[in-house]
Amino acid sequence: MHPKRGLWAIWAGLMLLASGSSAAAADNWSELLAAGGRVLMIRHAYAPGTGDPAHFRIGDCATQRNLNAEGREQARRIGRWLRGQGVDTARVYTSQWCRCRETAELLGLGPVKELPSLNSFFERPEDREPNLAALRNFLERQPADGELIVLVTHYVTISAVSGRGVSSGKGILLALDGHGGFTVLETPAFP
Repeated sequence: MHPKRGLWAIWAGLMLLASGSSAAAADNWSELLAAGGRVLMIRHAYAPGTGDPAHFRIGDCATQRNLNAEGREQARRIGRWLRGQGVDTARVYTSQWCRCRETAELLGLGPVKELPSLNSFFERPEDREPNLAALRNFLERQPADGELIVLVTHYVTISAVSGRGVSSGKGILLALDGHGGFTVLETPAFP
């Protein structure tokens, strides 16, 4: 096994073990989100269907599965919930898929930047390892005391990072440790 892959497996295992000890911490989301070095990974809001059409193209929303009215309202509710927890702004990154970008924009937390490592590999298994390696690299470079980072992405990405599956419009909260690792804290109680 490649040394970096072995470390990733150990890192993922440790983070899963640590996640059970912090469930009680979810009682006060305002404090959890305000603490430095937090990363909130959100699966895009509701977009009916599964996967994408065969003629899918990044940058062309007409070829993709997109949010419907319910999904757009779900994204706005998440933004309102976050503001209710004291989060008025955050560093927001998104997959290049239109349903993720629209979710990120509708949160209303500030400018949205594309981060290709958040792209789906559901129908592109060859992208799994390169995407995850680039995402690990991104997370390793973030300060353990920095502003909240919101990553809007896909089920497969969140599951690969955290070992947990989430529904549309749900997510997980990570705490960066300052040494290139993180702990899964909890699943936010989005409305």
